[in-house]
Amino acid sequence: MSTITNLTRMWLTRSIKPFIFTNEFDEQLSFAECRNLGLYVHIPFCSSICNFCPYCKIVYSKEACDRYIDALIKEVHMAGRQIKSRKAVTSLYFGGGTPALAAGRIKEIIEAIQKHFMITEGIGVELHPDNVNVPLLQTLKDAGVTKISIGIQSFGEKHQAVLGRKNVDISAIKNALKAVSFETVSMDFIFALPGQTFEDLKSDIDTAFANGANHIAIYPFIDFTFTESPVRTMAKREKRKLLDDITDYCLGKGYIRDSIWTFSKGENVRYSSMTRDNFLGFGCSATTLLQEQFKINTFSVEEYCGRIDKGLLSTSLTIRFTLRQRMVYYLFWTAYSTKVDPADFEEFFKVPLKKMYGFEFWIAKCLGFLREEKGVYHMTLKGAFYYHYYENFYTLSYIDKMWGLMQKEAFPSGMEL
Repeated sequence: MSTITNLTRMWLTRSIKPFIFTNEFDEQLSFAECRNLGLYVHIPFCSSICNFCPYCKIVYSKEACDRYIDALIKEVHMAGRQIKSRKAVTSLYFGGGTPALAAGRIKEIIEAIQKHFMITEGIGVELHPDNVNVPLLQTLKDAGVTKISIGIQSFGEKHQAVLGRKNVDISAIKNALKAVSFETVSMDFIFALPGQTFEDLKSDIDTAFANGANHIAIYPFIDFTFTESPVRTMAKREKRKLLDDITDYCLGKGYIRDSIWTFSKGENVRYSSMTRDNFLGFGCSATTLLQEQFKINTFSVEEYCGRIDKGLLSTSLTIRFTLRQRMVYYLFWTAYSTKVDPADFEEFFKVPLKKMYGFEFWIAKCLGFLREEKGVYHMTLKGAFYYHYYENFYTLSYIDKMWGLMQKEAFPSGMEL
């Protein structure tokens, strides 16, 4: 896997130089002039820990959560005070963990953010199915939340058992969503689980749209090396057929595909914290992507709170991009939306896409991965599968290595990828 990602990296960056992360970081963040800036807040607390989940999380206690939220609000102000006036940002997403465990303080966090930023495209919060009840949804809505994403994973008992999850009470969820409405109600599912069939996924999708969802996400199962999950993903050929079949089904139903594995019922229904040109991340393990650098905060809740209490950012590792490295990062995550617009690339980098990667896009078209329409590149079904396939390599070669290290060390001395 590392050979594939290394060769791809060297070709696209035109350099043998790896991605070098160091423990040096800037206390002043250059986001004032960033276009399409998004915000992300990480809440790492869970009532119990799912063994397949790779994200930064710890078991909830009220005392630890309150201390963490106090530090989080301080971090927001530390960053926000670096700009002279409120900056317009696209969106704000709360992830975790289980953000609903801090529902009583979500409004306080949003108010702190709004002192420095104007959110133009809504506020989203991830929820566990157990969180979907009228009082909690109303608390979120009163706080200004406009989008929710419910981590269903599967409605099927056999796959819930595989993941160590309990069965979902879909009627309770449906009734709660009827009582408290949101602009976007997304439901997340995992595909490529052992023994999973097209009929299994089709049933999940139909059930979601029939019970309050107007958006779905079908994320591939990835077997991270540092998790304790016994689950093993399915073979490549089965996975491709499953992804192609479910994509054809969703498009045939008239659903709009707005990323590799998300579909919605309406043009303006969106839920994605990933497809943004730049973003600021607040909280432990949160990442920040700016024009010339990427940084990631410590995964240790205790160390995070300690650093913030000292008036220091909790940055653990930083990479300062070369121009080509930044272009590769931009194209990889822009392609997640299933299209790349050369005009957007040129606006961002002040250089034509054709000049930098014209040959690569020509090859992708010849191989049937892309089609060009009115100057914009769109992924084909074949291209979408191979994007997913490569993303799996990328995740296991890069993200797995980084997160695995940071689960062990709060502030590593550095890392090369």
